[in-house]
Amino acid sequence: ELLEMQLLSKILGGFLGVGMFALIVVFQQEIRKFLLMLGTTNFSARKRLLKKLNLFNDVEVSTNITAIVAACAKMGKMRTGAIIVIKRNNSLEFVKNTGDPMSAEVNQPILESIFYKNSPLHDGALIIEDNIITATRVILPVSNDRRIPQRFGLRHRAALGITEKTDAVCLVVSEENGQISYLKEGDFVLFEDMDELQKLLEKDLTE
Repeated sequence: ELLEMQLLSKILGGFLGVGMFALIVVFQQEIRKFLLMLGTTNFSARKRLLKKLNLFNDVEVSTNITAIVAACAKMGKMRTGAIIVIKRNNSLEFVKNTGDPMSAEVNQPILESIFYKNSPLHDGALIIEDNIITATRVILPVSNDRRIPQRFGLRHRAALGITEKTDAVCLVVSEENGQISYLKEGDFVLFEDMDELQKLLEKDLTE
């Protein structure tokens, strides 16, 4: 504009406008997560922030991770399909409304009974918030990522979907082979055994 090069100025302006739009399209998932994080007001999120600032050093995991891992291990041996979503910071109200409300403290027998094949509650996902099972038969958003291998079914796509849209973590037990999968941030997290899985959960639920 200073050199009165109007045509070049318009071309560069157009590139900048398209570039900003392209960035929004490419990073829409990250932008959504960032906005959801900004909108988080629950106490657990504040505790984690204070812990990172070394202002709150006694943050403990309230969720009964041992019971969750043990239930998944047993359901894996029995080839019982399951999908468990554990809330961290972001609200899960938009998916909880699709299922049946529940208020039960987390323990191994109740987790196994919910996903038992003849149980009326076994279809859909289960939501855990601060060691309370708050919803069952929840319908989760399914991921459209085409990179997901064909061997993974609807449960895994649903788990990827909810972890893409929120910061929740998800456990999936395959009905076909009993394999247990751990998903976070729209991706699979690898682990060698159930002890390592428990440590991963403890770490992720206190961050």
